Amino acid sequence: MLSVNQLGVQFGKRVLFDEVNLQFTQGNCYGVIGANGAGKSTFMKVLSGDQDPTRGNVSLEPGFRMAVLKQDHFEFDEHTLIDTVIMGHKEMYDIMVEKNAIYMNPDATEAEGIKAGELENQYGEMGGWTAESDAAELMSNLGIKEDLHNKLMKDIPGGEKVKVLLAQALFGSPDLLLLDEPTNDLDAVTATWLADFLADYKNTVIVISHDRYFLDMVCTHIVDIDFSKINSYKGNYTFWYESSQLMAAQLANKNKKVEQKRAEMMEFIQRFSANASKSKQATSRKKALDKLSLEEIKPSTRKYPFIHFKAEREPGDQILRVDGLSYADASGNVLFDKVNFVMNKGEKIALLSDNALATDVFYQILYGELEPTTGTIEWGQTITMAYLPNENEEYFTGEQDLELMDWLRQYSENKDEPFIRGFLGRMLFSGEEVFKKTSVLSGGEKVRCMLSKMMLEHPNFLLLNEPTNHLDLESITALNNGLKDFTGNFIMTTHDHELINTSTNRIIELTPNGTIDQLMDFNTYLTSDKVINQRKELQPELV
Repeated sequence: MLSVNQLGVQFGKRVLFDEVNLQFTQGNCYGVIGANGAGKSTFMKVLSGDQDPTRGNVSLEPGFRMAVLKQDHFEFDEHTLIDTVIMGHKEMYDIMVEKNAIYMNPDATEAEGIKAGELENQYGEMGGWTAESDAAELMSNLGIKEDLHNKLMKDIPGGEKVKVLLAQALFGSPDLLLLDEPTNDLDAVTATWLADFLADYKNTVIVISHDRYFLDMVCTHIVDIDFSKINSYKGNYTFWYESSQLMAAQLANKNKKVEQKRAEMMEFIQRFSANASKSKQATSRKKALDKLSLEEIKPSTRKYPFIHFKAEREPGDQILRVDGLSYADASGNVLFDKVNFVMNKGEKIALLSDNALATDVFYQILYGELEPTTGTIEWGQTITMAYLPNENEEYFTGEQDLELMDWLRQYSENKDEPFIRGFLGRMLFSGEEVFKKTSVLSGGEKVRCMLSKMMLEHPNFLLLNEPTNHLDLESITALNNGLKDFTGNFIMTTHDHELINTSTNRIIELTPNGTIDQLMDFNTYLTSDKVINQRKELQPELV
């Protein structure tokens, strides 16, 4: 369907990728991965035609329609939501506008009337007669309430605009669908709906995402951008990650016999395929994991930071007690109310809310930066805490613009340069990078610095407010592994489905009318009738 031939993109002397030859075929979903700056979004722009390559070409078979998730949230501000979605099928929309203009013209000629009839037939053949209801259904499935459908795009919140643009891309079942970070700003329920939709999608999808659960749910292939090359492998993200790690470990052990290595890899493939066959993919068109082959597996050159939280002291029996906590802002808007819970040893809580401000404020109260409107918080005497806020800029600004070495030294008992340099090296700051000024650090680098600071504090309790923001897949995976191994307690808010599902064992959801509090994994929480009924009682307007 889509062919990439001898493709290369270069900026000055820097080669992003070169000599790329790929075939994207009907009925498959391709997840594009790569380190930050590897060229994922550039590759997607070249595929869509929004950017010209330095060399080579991209060709889409004649008669096939491509749709792209738009990134400009203001492009359609003067259009209604319904019209914006239908614009996803440009030819259909243009025909609709042309025929409607003729119908609305009282002075239309007989020839124009005949033309309108021809346009009407074309419109119907494209599915235009159900266009409005189809667009409305898509928006409703994405959580956009019906009373918003005929409003102008400029009159709805930014989070809703993201969903409308996603509905626009999905509208009319395009033959080729290009999605760059489609789950950004989506709540867990909506993201799960999208994953299910794409898992059953009969056409071709190419997607960039940092959400590992999403990639596992929808992908039949992983397209890896690494060392200026782009290669495609069968399987989802987890298979790519585990197999590439296993292959790298085997290559490092040169003494192993080839036959033994092959046996281990074949055992891994069989085990992975067996597990995958039990997933939702087995009920959809996603059958690629049945055809995994050893020959396609290659080690990755990715580097993963070392994230390991080691508590200096074991916590006692009393961890945290929250009684009657509530908070209302200066205007009297209640962010959360009637929050009561006791946290026990070994519990790792995922804190959820439909309102990001509510979770931000909750963490500030727990950390002592804000006073609640009502209620009390009682920490155990043995608790030592480390905090990762959603916004960390205050930690990197001030009168002194420190070098990275000196910045981290502030938080370390061991001030020796070899120790600090070694610690930063494990967090992927190597060589001259340790002398970078904190003012020039990227968002992802700042989060890695904050995680370094937390590790040096040796806490037995972590407060983590959106820890995956700005992180690449490698850092998210390392954080996930670190939290699974952590023996203390933590409270965490994140949009990363896999991180919640694999590292937490209790869910607390804040609402203005009370809390939902369940000891269960995240997948169970999302489908639990008990939880759904509780949510209806607490927030009927959102269900």
